[in-house]
Amino acid sequence: MVKYHPLKPGKIGDDAPGGLANENNTRPSAVTEARIENKEIQSIKELGVTQVPESPATNIHCLTIVGQVEGHMILPPQNKTTKYEHVIPQLVAVEQNPQIDGMLIILNTVGGDVEAGLAIAEMIDGLSKPTVTIVLGGGHSIGVPIAVSADYSFIAETATMTIHPIRLTGLVIGVPQTYEYLDKMQDRVIKFIEKHSKISDSKIRELMFRTGELARDIGTVLVGKDAVEVGLINEVGSLSQAVKKLNELIKEKNQRRQLQ
Repeated sequence: MVKYHPLKPGKIGDDAPGGLANENNTRPSAVTEARIENKEIQSIKELGVTQVPESPATNIHCLTIVGQVEGHMILPPQNKTTKYEHVIPQLVAVEQNPQIDGMLIILNTVGGDVEAGLAIAEMIDGLSKPTVTIVLGGGHSIGVPIAVSADYSFIAETATMTIHPIRLTGLVIGVPQTYEYLDKMQDRVIKFIEKHSKISDSKIRELMFRTGELARDIGTVLVGKDAVEVGLINEVGSLSQAVKKLNELIKEKNQRRQLQ
């Protein structure tokens, strides 16, 4: 008869305590069982499930930009934020990693710091690898330049995008220089959107300064296909279409490389 030691795996005999056996008919150690149990409890606390599907090795990097884009000012801890100093190193790593062939950017953001958002958008545009963005939920304010910075863009049917003038928070000095600074910053945003989408400068300004669309404010909310119709986004679609398009762009790039 084989005895069972509680801290060492061994053959299960008549005197062994009950429990699960592995394929070799041996029982995991108590330490291993405790680790598995702790991992399951942690998964339940964090994600509400006991097991999370593991993503297989892939040549596509997924970047998520959610909540508010945090720039030079630290936002309150209760805010859901995407810190641009976290995003920029990821973009550099994607450019340098030979195992990554393309990047999928998922957006659900209310906007945020203008310069931080433009920095992210410029870096996405500067990648040599194929990129696809998809707007889920919302891609508002400075999220608009990020959404159009990729090679191809999608928006979910129920997702929205808000185009409005740039705003300042905090102390504002009421002098002409302040207005000129805001005007130049707004031009930077408009020119970037115009360059990376099919929408014209005049159409952007029309949507941006339209009255009656937003309560007590000016601007326009575009829902799903409206963003496509004005030329801001390429196509209405969701995750499967975005991944399929990204794989097509990767394949096209590889074919061009072989012909060179």
